Amino acid sequence: MELAVLNTSGADTGRKLKLNNEIFGIEPNDHAIYLDVKQFLANQRQGTHSSKERSMVSGSTKKLHRQKGTGGSRKGSIKSGTFVGGARIHGPQPRDYSFKLNKKLKQLARKSALAHKAKDNQIVLLEDFQMETPKTKSYMGILDGLKVSNTKTLLVLADYNENIYKSGRNLPKTKIMAAKDLNTYDILHADKVIFVENSLSVIENILNKA
Repeated sequence: MELAVLNTSGADTGRKLKLNNEIFGIEPNDHAIYLDVKQFLANQRQGTHSSKERSMVSGSTKKLHRQKGTGGSRKGSIKSGTFVGGARIHGPQPRDYSFKLNKKLKQLARKSALAHKAKDNQIVLLEDFQMETPKTKSYMGILDGLKVSNTKTLLVLADYNENIYKSGRNLPKTKIMAAKDLNTYDILHADKVIFVENSLSVIENILNKA
């Protein structure tokens, strides 16, 4: 699959680049995508939720009334979860939600996500560019030129660039990241994935590594 390389004004540079079929042309594995996205979201969870069990609630442990003969239920402690101010029954406790996945499965998931984007024509190739200073207006001009200013975009750079990152970080539908940080969730979350020309070789080295 070949795509035209565009400049920052959105005009065709006259050059074309062929996308690597081992990445962008594979048959997507949706289950690998599901597992990778599940792990990504699970790893974002703090897991600090907590509730008080009976041993943590302050209150008397005195038996409220005798066991039999009252006509009511048995009540052993005011700290029971059936009373107002009592403990939480089977409440949440702090835990770690993260889990591990095989490295090759994660590679397959990213390849599959990129293959989906390629099939749906949601990939844009942009020539290499630099920004002398951080300026959101200049970055918005690039998005306008590419006709993607009203869509969720992911700009993939060959390496972290502070000026470009700061120029787009305040835009609500825009995300900018280095190729080494590319993940399945962000690929799928974007309506358009914009690859800066020299980022493709970095991605190929990462995703085709044995």
